[in-house]
Amino acid sequence: MVLNPLAQVAIYALILSNVLSAKLPGIESQYAYAIYLMAGLLAWNLFSEIVSRCLTLFISQGALMKKISFPRITMPTIVVGSCLINNLLLFLSMLGVFTLLGHSLSFTLLWLFPLTLNVVMLAVGVGLILGVLNVFIRDIGQVVPIILQMGFWFTPVVYPINIIPEEYRHLLEFNPMYAFTNAYHQILVYQTTPDLLHLVPIIGVSLLLLLLGLFLFRRSSAEMVDVL
Repeated sequence: MVLNPLAQVAIYALILSNVLSAKLPGIESQYAYAIYLMAGLLAWNLFSEIVSRCLTLFISQGALMKKISFPRITMPTIVVGSCLINNLLLFLSMLGVFTLLGHSLSFTLLWLFPLTLNVVMLAVGVGLILGVLNVFIRDIGQVVPIILQMGFWFTPVVYPINIIPEEYRHLLEFNPMYAFTNAYHQILVYQTTPDLLHLVPIIGVSLLLLLLGLFLFRRSSAEMVDVL
């Protein structure tokens, strides 16, 4: 789980670094694009992994849910814990790469803790909703990976926002992960405090989706066992 995103960084950086590094204002390093890319991937990979694993969680664990009585909430909890460990390992690997590239960090790094919590809230909310629906409508499991791939390219992870024409940039506001990846860039790339006014509405949306996901999960647990 750590080597794959780092390999992504190496490939994208090798292909696009010369083209896009010049479009990253405020970074003088020749490795600016690789640093920008790693920061964005740290946020996106956590979100994507949680959603992807929650999507198929109840179907893959259907036999266990039928045979054994246990608190069902432990299943998504284990998924989140595993994804957080993967994300931590990726983060530590990135810190090592940053050091090798001569990119220093500041105390703004502490903002990553609440940011990670909010990315998890959003991902678990979306993942639980889709995971429950996938039990009853199996086609969802085929569509969501495609949507996630599209979401990756519609989030400024691989490219900086300033290459998007200004008249279209407002469309990014409809992508909740844009606010989070932008905050990761501010912290890890530019060593500045994230834009809290931009984050507050998205945090509210994340909390609502989490509550909705937990509600659907609790209400549908018994029915899911019957369908599985």
